[in-house]
Amino acid sequence: MRSLLRTPMMAPLVRDSALVWLASGVVGVSFGAISVAGGLPVWVPVAMSLIVYAGSAQFSAVGVLLAGGGPLAAAATGLLLNTRTAAFSLAVADVLGGRSRFTRFLGAHLVTDETVAFTLAQPDPVRRRAAFWVNGLGLFAAWNIGVLAGALAGTALGDTARYGLDAAFPAVLVALVLPTLRTDARIRRCALLGAALALAVTPAVPAGVPVLLALAGLVRYGRREGAV
Repeated sequence: MRSLLRTPMMAPLVRDSALVWLASGVVGVSFGAISVAGGLPVWVPVAMSLIVYAGSAQFSAVGVLLAGGGPLAAAATGLLLNTRTAAFSLAVADVLGGRSRFTRFLGAHLVTDETVAFTLAQPDPVRRRAAFWVNGLGLFAAWNIGVLAGALAGTALGDTARYGLDAAFPAVLVALVLPTLRTDARIRRCALLGAALALAVTPAVPAGVPVLLALAGLVRYGRREGAV
């Protein structure tokens, strides 16, 4: 892994990852502030971000806690929403290889929507592996720094929803996947079907579940170009 991070491709990967890191830090500030403003001690969102590191699942788990739910209910909610990373891990399994158990464990911990999208956007295996580690480590650092800053700020930020911070991650994800959607018709069909399913069920299911159901769009991936 160290050799990959020292290659000439490092600079452009850092440059391209910067926007993702920025979005992560901004949303992390929102998560930390919401958690503390809701009555949780500072250490809760900070520890959760280091150990769980699950983005939307963390928001959902904290929502359960702030609504009066117990730790088990919060953990179950976060676990359900984070099951999508199992599919993501399969998509980037080739970049997690290595003899060190620690390296594989760390790589699994860094699997997120943004890191996987950034990794799969790269043109070759070597660049994908470097992109995963550059983006993943930077994203982990930016998220946790943002959460700590937001938690320490507490209620000083006021209502974070008015800043539109929740739009940062979706915007970044769209920017990452657009090039692939433009060039690969099979992936485009999967994405359209998944998006349609997610939009259809959004009014009827809890937050986060539409993302899981959108994975059903992958059934289109194996179809031939002429198949209906």
